Amino acid sequence: MLSPGIPQNTDVLLLDAYSEAVAGAVEAIQPSVVHVEMERRGARGGGSGFVLTPDGLLVTNSHVVSGAGHVEISLPDGARREASIVGDDPGTDLAILKIDAPALRAAPLGDSSKLRPGQLAIAVGSPLGFTSTVTAGIVSATGRSMRSISGRLIDHVIQTDAALNPGNSGGPLVNSRGEVIGVNTAVIAAAQGLAFAIEVDLLKRIVGELIRDGRIRRSHLGVGGQTAPIHRSVVRHYGLPAPTGVMVRAVEEGSPAQQAGLREGDVIVDLDGVPVVNVDDLHRLLTAERTGAATPLRALRRTELLELSVVPRESPGR
Repeated sequence: MLSPGIPQNTDVLLLDAYSEAVAGAVEAIQPSVVHVEMERRGARGGGSGFVLTPDGLLVTNSHVVSGAGHVEISLPDGARREASIVGDDPGTDLAILKIDAPALRAAPLGDSSKLRPGQLAIAVGSPLGFTSTVTAGIVSATGRSMRSISGRLIDHVIQTDAALNPGNSGGPLVNSRGEVIGVNTAVIAAAQGLAFAIEVDLLKRIVGELIRDGRIRRSHLGVGGQTAPIHRSVVRHYGLPAPTGVMVRAVEEGSPAQQAGLREGDVIVDLDGVPVVNVDDLHRLLTAERTGAATPLRALRRTELLELSVVPRESPGR
C-alpha cells in the first residue's frame, strides 16, 4: 500500500513490486545461506555456501575449500560448526561439505534450463566477511563458458550483473521465488557488471557422484596437447569437419595414447566419430563412461590420416 501523498503512478508501482520480489526471495533463501571460513597453509580465507540437505550437507566452491586444513561454518543463527569436505571437483569448481547440525533448512533448487536473459537474479553471501549481504540484478546471459582452477572448461555458466565480491564465492544465485539457479563462482577484476555462477542443473547432475565417491571420475589418454591448425588442402582431401585439431606435444610412458600408437606431432581430429577441434573438446569427450572401452580415434601424421583404437583409463587426478 502506498503512503498518502505519493503519486500512484506506474513507475512507483513497478519499483514497489521489484522491491517486494527481491525481499521475498531473500526471506526464502537467507535461512539456508552459510558463511564458510577456512585455513590453508596458515592463511585464513572465507567464502559462502548454502544448505543442500537438512541433515547437514552444504554446497560451496571448490576453490574456497580445496586443500584446506580446517573448515568452519557459521550458520544463519550464529552457531558455528566444523565441516568436513565430502566431495571436491575443481573441474566444475563445486564442493560438498558436511556439518553436524540437524534440521537445517535446505535451499530450494530451481531449474536453470528455463532461465532467460533479463530475469531477476539475486546473490546472497558473505562478501569480504559481511554476512547476509544481498545484491540484485538480472541474468545477462546463459550457456557461458569459463576456465576452472583445474584448467578444464566449465560450459554451464550464468552471466549476471548482480554485484559479487571476494567472499561471495560458493553462495547461491536465486530467482524471484528464492530458488537456487546458480552457484556464484567468479567476478572479472576491473570489470563492472560481469559476474558468473555455475548453473544449478550442473550441480544436480554431479552431486550424487560427489557425495558417493568424493570426486568426479573422468578418463584420460595420457597426452599433453594444444590446439593446432590443419592445412586447408589436408582438410579438403579428407573432408575433415574443422581446420583445427589437437596436436600431441607429449605422450606419457605406458599411457593409453602410447599403446594406441599415438606419437608426438600427431594431430587428433576426432574421437569416437565426434570432431575434436580443440583441447576443450577432447576434455569433454573423455568422460568416465569411456574408461576401459575401446574407442576409435583418428589422427593426422603429417598428411596421413590414421585410424586408431584407444582404451582410455580413469584419470588419476581431479
